[in-house]
Amino acid sequence: MSFAPTVAIIGGGQLARMLAEPAAALGIPLRLLAEAEGVSAAQVIPDHIVGDYRDLDTLRRATAGCAVVTFDHEHVPTEHLHALESDLDVRPGPEALVHAQDKGVMRARLSAVGVPCPRHRLVTTPDEVADFGFPAVLKTTRGGYDGKGVWVVRDRDDCAAAFDVAAASRVQILAEELIDFTRELSALVVRSPSGQVAAWPVVQSTQLDGICHEVIAPAPDLAPDLAVAAQQIAMRIAAELEVVGVLAVEMFETTDGRVLVNELAMRPHNTGHWTQDGSVTSQFENHLRAVLDLPLGAPDARAPWTVMVNILGSATYSGQLYAGYRHAFARDPHLKVHLYGKDLRPGRKVGHVNAYGDDLEDCLERARHAAAWFRGDLGEESH
Repeated sequence: MSFAPTVAIIGGGQLARMLAEPAAALGIPLRLLAEAEGVSAAQVIPDHIVGDYRDLDTLRRATAGCAVVTFDHEHVPTEHLHALESDLDVRPGPEALVHAQDKGVMRARLSAVGVPCPRHRLVTTPDEVADFGFPAVLKTTRGGYDGKGVWVVRDRDDCAAAFDVAAASRVQILAEELIDFTRELSALVVRSPSGQVAAWPVVQSTQLDGICHEVIAPAPDLAPDLAVAAQQIAMRIAAELEVVGVLAVEMFETTDGRVLVNELAMRPHNTGHWTQDGSVTSQFENHLRAVLDLPLGAPDARAPWTVMVNILGSATYSGQLYAGYRHAFARDPHLKVHLYGKDLRPGRKVGHVNAYGDDLEDCLERARHAAAWFRGDLGEESH
């Protein structure tokens, strides 16, 4: 019997699944609220129940007897999080998490404390978007992820789809300036309740159809002062919002040499998956340490370069991912593969590969080849 405190996790996706390995190593029991039987995390966390995270009674049942609750996603209603606080520690807390749940709230707060953000405004009609200025990016304030709920608009007619979704979903629309940027960066930090903070190297991320596709750690040719500035912004946000756990701050590096905050995530994040094999302490282990207020582990990189490439479901390959192991491992004994136990669907994140070493081009080739092989892009017959 374990005498360690039990950590409850709301949401059964791959982020919860990847918390299971460091939890087992640390001897920390987990309790999971999964959205359905057989989802990714439920396959590896035996102590789980199935239910709706939007139902308070279900949340109370899932967290009963636990010391702390944390999250695979940000969608639990804020009022439910406040209700849970009477029974256990909610980490990150609702006052922090609302800034990842609502982009309007996030933009207002970050601007108020002087964090550099794109020019923005809440809008209710295409005319208000026109007053704001085209071209613009429209975002639903709640519910969007992986490119969903985001539209680039260049005239009034382009705005219709966004406002139709807003009306149907009863959410607001945030207009932001269309940033002229050279690349996207991510600054990942972790903060404990006692205020200890650790920061991983700033990474470069590449998107494919709105989904994180590839991450390079550290970001190549990033000016040292800009890297420090990005880390300082992330640490400042974590402190200002009193975030507990991992905070991912996605940023634009602009053509005129600045960084602007794009999005926040208060949980382990796709841009931090490289840390599983590329850093001394992964984002998943440090997230658990943080929510339990244990001393944080070193975020230092283990190798000069680590490349993470997502394995996304292909429209042309419907085979078994397991079949890819023989080729991928024989070709590259240093490769690390993480599969999520998900069925293949076009564009779905079903796993990722990490390659690390001294040569960036070599790491890129190895990781890209392996991900393409698992996707079936190199020929289904070769599996």
